[in-house]
Amino acid sequence: MLKQRIEGILRIGYCRGSESVCALQLIDGWAQRRTSLFFQNVRKVHVVNLNKFLKCSPLHKTSIYDRRTGSMWVPVKHKSSGGRRPKKKIYHRVHELDRVMDLQKKPSLILQLKSIIQSQKHQSLLLRDLEKQVGFVQKWSFMAVIEKYPSIFCVDGGNRTPPSVRLTDKAQKIASEEADARKLMEPILVKNLRKLLMLSVDCCVPLEKIEFIESELGLPNDFKKSLIPKYPEFFTVKDVNGKAYLHLENWDSSLAVTAREERLACEGVMHSSVGPRKVRISKDGNYQGPYAFRMDFPAGFRPNMSYLEELEKWQKMEFPSPYLNARRFEAKDPKARKRVVAVLHELLSLSMEKRMTSAQLDAFHSEYLLPSRLLLCLIKRQGMFYITNRGARSTVFLKEAYGGSNLIDKCPLLLFYDKIVSLSGRRVMNLHGGMPSSQAVS
Repeated sequence: MLKQRIEGILRIGYCRGSESVCALQLIDGWAQRRTSLFFQNVRKVHVVNLNKFLKCSPLHKTSIYDRRTGSMWVPVKHKSSGGRRPKKKIYHRVHELDRVMDLQKKPSLILQLKSIIQSQKHQSLLLRDLEKQVGFVQKWSFMAVIEKYPSIFCVDGGNRTPPSVRLTDKAQKIASEEADARKLMEPILVKNLRKLLMLSVDCCVPLEKIEFIESELGLPNDFKKSLIPKYPEFFTVKDVNGKAYLHLENWDSSLAVTAREERLACEGVMHSSVGPRKVRISKDGNYQGPYAFRMDFPAGFRPNMSYLEELEKWQKMEFPSPYLNARRFEAKDPKARKRVVAVLHELLSLSMEKRMTSAQLDAFHSEYLLPSRLLLCLIKRQGMFYITNRGARSTVFLKEAYGGSNLIDKCPLLLFYDKIVSLSGRRVMNLHGGMPSSQAVS
């Protein structure tokens, strides 16, 4: 009985004890109040059992039993952090880039519906056939877009003719400019496609993986027939083990220059002589050097001095060009790890909107020998990349390419898309010229 009583008190004192270092648990020496020899012998037996119990207890080293009073002091220790919760690693959100994913929902529906209408024989789509094109669930989203933007889409049909949707005259006029935008995009696409192949270890990439990112690169849907055969001096399609691969025909050293190096050359940093004075890294993580990347820490991120010192060493560290074969370097080498960051930077720079989904980046794992823990690599460099979970898939942004929620440099195809979207009344920002455009077509 005494042992069970002590076990219960110890359990309560160990789990629920107060904030003090020791909690006094007073156990009555009920055997001490008896004067008979029988009860004194019983008391001795229970004291022996108590000592055995305390030796098995995690508190046996500091527990004190007073035989004279039959009382016991049980120190109860609690884990404490000095009144503060332990620090957790927090991934800071960038609300401006999260907003990009929200803002592109309606424009993507507008552009998709425009493409569907233009693909029809008579440049008109019967509303009853819309479900066949986009599915039952998505049909209602497109119906809402048709109703909301009468300046872009016009519904025809009466009592005897089935209703159909077409582009308005103003939208049709702007849509006719797409051919010119595509023509301006063609040399850019050829150049980016060559650079994409030059980044790979064998200068070849499966065609299905290029199709996986064709919209991000700005390639037309029929690029395998309309673009690749036009440039046999650059590309060939070969069958390897039953899979079609796009091969690079010749290497061009003038293209083996990254977007980071081009920016630094424009700023006059690549060929500038380094003076004897030591240039301290700033609190924003940016460092003027030929091997440095542009950093943009999120709001709320407060790096300490040790972090900035490590970042300064990393910014100054030389690394091989992303266009050199990755098999030449040891994966554990810090310089090779920095090179992987440069490969990811270059991949995102080749896309139109400087962003890709994490699945699209991971699809090129074997071609570019990307790390197995790719997500951790991106999170570690949150001054360069940002991962948002807004939308159907997680998306990786190149932060330096954005000013707030707007892309700074836009290709001709994106500028054409902006003209179409501007018919909806949305304000289009043009940061390339330094001034936002307040013109909205209603």
